[in-house]
Amino acid sequence: MKQIFFLVLILISSLHLAQDIKYTDSEINKKLDSIKAEGNLLFLLENSSWQSTDLARANKKISKNFGGYITYKSNDTVKTVILNKDKSLVIAEYSFKNNSKKPVKENISQRNLNSDEAALKNIRAKLISQLSDPKYQVGAPEGFSLNIITIPFETNYKNYIITGASESNVIPFGNDYIFVTDKEGNIISNKKFHSRLIPTMTAMPEGSIMTMSTHSHLKTNPFISATDICTFRLYAPFTKLEEFSVYSSIVGGYMIYNYKKDTLVKAKDIK
Repeated sequence: MKQIFFLVLILISSLHLAQDIKYTDSEINKKLDSIKAEGNLLFLLENSSWQSTDLARANKKISKNFGGYITYKSNDTVKTVILNKDKSLVIAEYSFKNNSKKPVKENISQRNLNSDEAALKNIRAKLISQLSDPKYQVGAPEGFSLNIITIPFETNYKNYIITGASESNVIPFGNDYIFVTDKEGNIISNKKFHSRLIPTMTAMPEGSIMTMSTHSHLKTNPFISATDICTFRLYAPFTKLEEFSVYSSIVGGYMIYNYKKDTLVKAKDIK
């Protein structure tokens, strides 16, 4: 009984300390700069995937043999390669630079996967095979899909999962995850950024248009997430929205991101 009571005291103390964490303005700004950089990288990769898969499906020859894709950064270029149905060959390659909506280079000749592409393909397949485990609670509501963005991280890989929306006039914030895997694709650690999907409507049935979007974060995940920024950058150009905000009591206000200016700032109130 004494051991149980002692454990309870430790847990209560730990929770209390977690709730009382405070950050200086310098620490907050440094954290926000890092998150913005990661969010922009996620956007570059996912934007390339969007544009490339649209181009591939519009090409009848490629579309009929489409078996998936791999997206990665190589120096100053983001590449998406389209795989054949058994994922043994590259059947198209699209290269993008500087947030371009059109590829700076297209190659639709068939070739073997290089070593980096083969590694990313295997990691993705291994990760997906593990996500069916109920303990990870990974899934998407009807009408939404999940997209994986993989980034090399030291000797491991960061695998972000974001939600995609098929209907217009909605930004699918939330229902996002990160899985860190080793080079074989085995999960080392994982985190869910939001407790649920936060579908933000950008236009209402009566015709009114949303000009501002905000949601709040729990104390256990107080900062705006890189996935928030990526998702907003993907969908905002189809709306009237230029910025969105996340409220956090730990940060002491709102974190406001503007995609046209690419700025992320902290403010006590929304103007």
